[in-house]
Amino acid sequence: MAYELVSFDLDGTLVDTAAEIAEAVNCALDDHGIARRPVPEITHLIGAGTRELMLRLLQRCVAEQPWLEDASRREQVLHSLDARYAQTAGSSAAPYAGCERALEKLRHAGIRLACVTNKEAAHARRVLKATRLDSYFELLIGGDTLPVRKPDPAVMRHVLQHFGIAPERAAHLGDSAIDIATARNAGVAAWAVPYGYNGGTPVAESRPDRMFATLAQVAAHVLRRAERTS
Repeated sequence: MAYELVSFDLDGTLVDTAAEIAEAVNCALDDHGIARRPVPEITHLIGAGTRELMLRLLQRCVAEQPWLEDASRREQVLHSLDARYAQTAGSSAAPYAGCERALEKLRHAGIRLACVTNKEAAHARRVLKATRLDSYFELLIGGDTLPVRKPDPAVMRHVLQHFGIAPERAAHLGDSAIDIATARNAGVAAWAVPYGYNGGTPVAESRPDRMFATLAQVAAHVLRRAERTS
C-alpha cells in the first residue's frame, strides 16, 4: 500500500538543534544565578519540549542545591527560557544531510508532509524558517498547539483528520521512543532515524517498524511504494 502522508519530528530528525537549545537553557540559568549545565546533559533531555526539558533539569539542580526549589523561581526560569530561546531558535540549527532534497522529492511526488514536534510552535516556526524548510510542510503541530502532545494518540489523529488520510496510508518519522510511541498509538507506521536525541539510548531498542540511516532513504522508500501501486 502506498503512503500518502509522512509526518516528521523536528529536533534530531530533520535538524540538529542541540547547540542552540543548550545555549538558551544555559542563558536562562545564567539569568537567575544558577550554574550552567553541560551540553551533553541538556541534549539528553531533548524531546518533550523546552519547558519540560527545563523542568527536568531544574529537578536535578534542586537535588544539588535545595534552595532552588522555590516555585516562583521555577516559573521565572521558565519565562527566561522562553525569551532566551526566542533569541537562539534557528541561530545554529542545521538540517541533516539530504534533508531538503528528500522533502523536495516527497512533495514533488504529491506526498503530504507535516511537522509534528513537542517543541513549542513559535520556536518550531523559527527553526523551520531559519533552515528554509518551512515551505515543505502543509501542517505544523507544536507541543502547545493541541491540549495534548506526543505521544498522545490524539496528536497524530488530529494530523490524519486534517489531511483526511487513513492511518494505514501514513507514517511518522522520528528519532526517539516518544516518536515510536506516537506512531504506534495512532496506528500509523513507526519509522526512525538513528542519529538524533533519545536520551543516550539507541532508538532501535524501541523497535520501530523500520529504521532509516538517512532522510534520503526515507524518500526512496516512500517513492518505491508509490511506484509499485501506480
